[in-house]
Amino acid sequence: MLRLVFMGSDAIAVPMLEALAGDPRVQWVGAFTQPDRPAGRGQKTEPGPIRQWAERRNLPVFQPEKLGEPELRELKALRADVALVMAYGRILRPEFIDAPRLGTLNVHVSLLPKLRGASPIQTAVASGERETGVSLMRIVPELDAGPVAATESVPIGPLDTASEIEAKLAAACIPLLSGAIDPLAAGTLRFVDQISEQATFCRRLEKSDGRVDFALPAAALAARINGLFPWPCCSVAINGQTVKLGLADVAPDRPDAPVAPGAVFGIDRDGLLVSTGRGVLRLRRLQRPGGKMLPAAEFVRGFAIPDGTIIPSETMAPLVGREPFPRKST
Repeated sequence: MLRLVFMGSDAIAVPMLEALAGDPRVQWVGAFTQPDRPAGRGQKTEPGPIRQWAERRNLPVFQPEKLGEPELRELKALRADVALVMAYGRILRPEFIDAPRLGTLNVHVSLLPKLRGASPIQTAVASGERETGVSLMRIVPELDAGPVAATESVPIGPLDTASEIEAKLAAACIPLLSGAIDPLAAGTLRFVDQISEQATFCRRLEKSDGRVDFALPAAALAARINGLFPWPCCSVAINGQTVKLGLADVAPDRPDAPVAPGAVFGIDRDGLLVSTGRGVLRLRRLQRPGGKMLPAAEFVRGFAIPDGTIIPSETMAPLVGREPFPRKST
C-alpha cells in the first residue's frame, strides 16, 4: 500500500482525493494546506476545502504560514512514500521535495509544456484552445518544467467557461492518478522530459484582464469572455454602468452588421449581437450592478440597450507568452 501525503489548497483536488481514499492501493497519511483565510462578503474565516476533506477523514492537517524546519520534521514523521502536490501556492525547497521515500509529484492543470504558470485553466479557454488537460510530473526548481509521467486530455467546447473546464479537469485527475499508482509503487513509472522549446507560459490574472477590445475578432473575444468567467470576469461600460459578461460565442455573419466595432445591432434568440473587428459577437449572459447573471433576452427587458449603442473598447493585455512573465513587486 502506497502512503501518500497531499499538499494543496484548492477545491479542484477534492474529487481526486476522495477517489484515491477509496482505492485499496493507497493510504492517505496527512495533508498540508494554506492557513484559513477570510472569504466571501462577510469576510468570515472558515476552513478551506482541503482541511475540510482531511478532517472528514480524520487525517492530520498542517497549515503553516511558512515551510521551515518544524514543518519538515512533521512531513518526515508521516513516513510518506510520495507527496502529491496540486495548487498548493507554496514553493517547496529541495529538502521538502526529497523527504518522501519516492519523492514529490505535482498535478498541473495543462498539457505540459503548454501553459506553465499560475492560470492555466482560465488561459486555455481565454486563448481559444480546443483542448487542455492535466499532467503528472516531477517537481524541479524551474517553473512547471519537470519531466512528465502521464497526461489526461479534456476538450474545450465553444460554450465552456473556465468553471466548466475546471470541473472537467477535476474529474480527469482521477484516471490520471489511478493509472500511475501501480507503476509508481513498483518504481517503474516512466518520466519523459518536456521539450522546452515548445513551452508557453501564463501569469496570475488581475481584475484589469477583464477589459474587452471590440476591434479584435469575435472568436478571440468570445474565448476571452468565457475563459475569464467567473473571475476576473470581463466587463464593459453600457449606458454609464458596468455590465459583466458571463458567456459569449460567435454568431453567424450578418450583412446588416455595423462597421464600427462595439456597435450593438439587435438580439437573436441566443444573445445580444455586437459588431467586432471580424465577425459578430453574441453576448449570451450579462449582469448589471447588484443583479444576477441573466440570459441576454431577460437582461435587456430590465436594462435597455438600443440598436446603435456603441460599447467602448479597452486594450486587452496578453495572457500567454513564450517566456515566464515577470513577477510584479508588492
